[in-house]
Amino acid sequence: MLVLCSTQASSGAVADLERRVFESINHLPDELEPVMRAAQFLGVLAVGPIVAVVALAFRRPRLAVAAIAVTVLKLLSERIVWQLVQRDRPGVTEPDAIVRAGTATSGLSFVSGHVVLVTGLAWVALPYLHGRWKLLAWGCVFLVGFARIYLGAHNPLDVVGGFGLGLAIGGAVNLALGVPARGEAATGRGDIAPAAAG
Repeated sequence: MLVLCSTQASSGAVADLERRVFESINHLPDELEPVMRAAQFLGVLAVGPIVAVVALAFRRPRLAVAAIAVTVLKLLSERIVWQLVQRDRPGVTEPDAIVRAGTATSGLSFVSGHVVLVTGLAWVALPYLHGRWKLLAWGCVFLVGFARIYLGAHNPLDVVGGFGLGLAIGGAVNLALGVPARGEAATGRGDIAPAAAG
């Protein structure tokens, strides 16, 4: 997903289809701005440590370590992507962009760091969640991506590429640290040892 998006975005241009998707979201009514402005904060850097603290409060040390690892890998990986793919923000690339809430109009746009972080955190948290909580995690991912386009911070490929990178980071962290075996997520047993050991 990341590679496919970066191949298109590396030209620096915005294709017609991507522009139409951007405009359909970005040109929605201004009344959505307060909600979208708040929603984007689900993807700020502080959320990783907050998830770690909450995980520790619920006696999930492995999830706490995973949340910090996702945060660090997000910072490292997005900088690598920025060296390889350089595309400006919609304030430059989109002729009819509406930039809201003090969003930056300059700087590199691919990938969306907000989406990378919230996706990676959702992916590492998923094995610990049940039922509707899993839907809530993915709902947060969707909401952050939608908000960043609506506010004029990113084009759609920036968001989809960020989603792909977030999945890769979350998956790598889960492989490295392990996840709870079935039944352990509810009880907290086995949270220290990797699931493979159980």
